[in-house]
Amino acid sequence: MDLNGAVALVTGGNGGLGQRICHALAKEGVHIAVMYAQSRDQAEGVARQLTSRHQINAAAFACDITDRGAVERVVGDVTGRFGRLDILVNDAAYNKAIPFEDLDSMTMEVWDKIIAINLSGPMRLMKAVAPVMKAQGRGRIVNISSVAGVGPTGSSIAYAVSKAGLIHLTRCMAVALAPETLVNCVAPGLLEGTRATANLRPEFIERSASTSLLKKPADKEDCAAMVVTMCRTETMNRPDDRHRFRALLSLMPSEDSIQILRLWA
Repeated sequence: MDLNGAVALVTGGNGGLGQRICHALAKEGVHIAVMYAQSRDQAEGVARQLTSRHQINAAAFACDITDRGAVERVVGDVTGRFGRLDILVNDAAYNKAIPFEDLDSMTMEVWDKIIAINLSGPMRLMKAVAPVMKAQGRGRIVNISSVAGVGPTGSSIAYAVSKAGLIHLTRCMAVALAPETLVNCVAPGLLEGTRATANLRPEFIERSASTSLLKKPADKEDCAAMVVTMCRTETMNRPDDRHRFRALLSLMPSEDSIQILRLWA
């Protein structure tokens, strides 16, 4: 897909990884809707920077992705502002560091919040953008998961399960939305300097980096570049295993640092 002139909605676009994704897409000529939950000033600052640096149109949009009505409104606001919507990047996420064995601390309130933001939120957004992209005849959705979704690891059981669910949701939505809309997923390892890692204990971050193949965290710029590749592609889609699924593991600064989930056409 030719990205020049396309429009992208990036959830969590004011976060550490989200900003990198916004800039990587804007560099290709994509107009950006920077979606945020609370930090309005920061999101508006990101939008201004995108506009001045890349000569594209950008604006900030508030949305609580756990609220169906708010999600439907923001999709309407974005299409009203830009005239179309070609790309959705589901980057917004929440976590809380709770050791797996500490089940008492894994309350149902914590579980519900993590699942609501990390899994149900992306589903609401994908459902909301699906008819827009179908009517346009093209669309790209990229979900940001985690290596915690491919094995029993990560900051908490709820976080690992939410990211595993997001990976399988990607598979299912790739089948549901083909052929007009391609759905893919990037699953990074530990990324420093993000809102999610800000909730982690320092010893967890240090241990994760020290046990990785290259002894350092994954790179946010590399992750953002993979998102751009998945937006540009005409043949990469992530359906279920019946459709000749192959996983390509890219060994980056963490041993499972970025997993590209894709179909080899």
